[in-house]
Amino acid sequence: MKKARLNGRTTATTMLLTGSIMALLTGCGTASVKQTEVESQVSEQLTNQLGKKPDKITCPGDLKAEVGTTMRCTRTADDGSTIGLTVKVTATEDDNVKFDVAVDR
Repeated sequence: MKKARLNGRTTATTMLLTGSIMALLTGCGTASVKQTEVESQVSEQLTNQLGKKPDKITCPGDLKAEVGTTMRCTRTADDGSTIGLTVKVTATEDDNVKFDVAVDR
């Protein structure tokens, strides 16, 4: 597995968050972002958007650094309620993976 480093430059809109993450290539040439890095970045973006840090963000695994790749994650609030999130890779440049996060309503 490759390791990822976050890039803090992001923009947020109503319920669609945009961010970027640094991903490293593996020996086989396939890039991905570690699950913990995706969860951390999504949590940071939700905190910036909503003004309150979510209790927990859970994603099912590493995010493949390929345009169009989507992943379903879950946000757990302090009261235990959950909301689904869709993370979608929108661009990749070198080791920079840009993504949108759509929050279910």
